[in-house]
Amino acid sequence: MPAVDAELVALGVSPEARATLLQFSTAFCAPCRATRRILADVAGSIPGVRHVEVDAESHLELVRRLRIRRTPTVLVLDSRAREVCRASGAPPGRRAVLAALELAVGEPHGQGAAAARDGAMIDASDRLDWPSDR
Repeated sequence: MPAVDAELVALGVSPEARATLLQFSTAFCAPCRATRRILADVAGSIPGVRHVEVDAESHLELVRRLRIRRTPTVLVLDSRAREVCRASGAPPGRRAVLAALELAVGEPHGQGAAAARDGAMIDASDRLDWPSDR
């Protein structure tokens, strides 16, 4: 993904953010609600981290461009809006989100830091998936 493009800025992705948790959801997705709570909590506890939720059904062109296949899907973006890792499906644990943020900003944010090094998985797009929560 290129540096912060106009479409992402219009959705709330800010070039001033250290990292952005970009969540794609749909109205009737129960795991999306749980994911929203976790990501909002983490973003609220770390300065410079934003949580932006996008209605996937209202932004189909972006969904296609970013290859979002199901909801919830969360992209962790660095300060230049480059995708660092992504995860889809079941809500992540707080430790996994913190480990993913460490990858985005290069600073440890708790016990999740080791998970980023020890338990990362590679998905089909060759991007890091959520670090392990174990």
